[in-house]
Amino acid sequence: MIVIPPVIFAALAGLFFAGLMRDNAGEIPSTLVGRQAPGVPTEAVPGTTQLTDADLRSGEVTIVNFWASWCPPCRAEHPNLLALQADGVRVAGINFRDADDDASAYLAEDGNPFLATGFDPRGRIAIDWGVTAPPETFIVDGDGTVLFRFIGPLVASDYEQRFLPALNAALER
Repeated sequence: MIVIPPVIFAALAGLFFAGLMRDNAGEIPSTLVGRQAPGVPTEAVPGTTQLTDADLRSGEVTIVNFWASWCPPCRAEHPNLLALQADGVRVAGINFRDADDDASAYLAEDGNPFLATGFDPRGRIAIDWGVTAPPETFIVDGDGTVLFRFIGPLVASDYEQRFLPALNAALER
């Protein structure tokens, strides 16, 4: 009987170690990658252009960013979204689980990097996209195919080492 707890501990430690050693250990796989993008909300953040399904099938790569005004990591990544927009990258935003006045005020104060927005106050569209918490960002090919999913804020080395190479690869297609 004394042997059982150490054996169980060793087995669990081995499983955890194997999980840490796999490629992209912290990455949650997305069932959307390689598939057509789900639908978008039917309303926009007030004062912005409405995001449509056609925007995701325009023939150009589009970034779809799920964000909220109450989300500190969303605020941290905002300057990078503005920089991407300034560099000519198409950035669409879907605001979710937020108040429309708060979302509008945030974009008015900090700048609007989005070519168009969707407003998803109940988070139903976010569920279709598999979004767990803001921010999450998707790279969508010009035909509407989801190419890449990035969980978390677009900041620091993770942004530079994972997101930007995926974006550049998509833009070069």
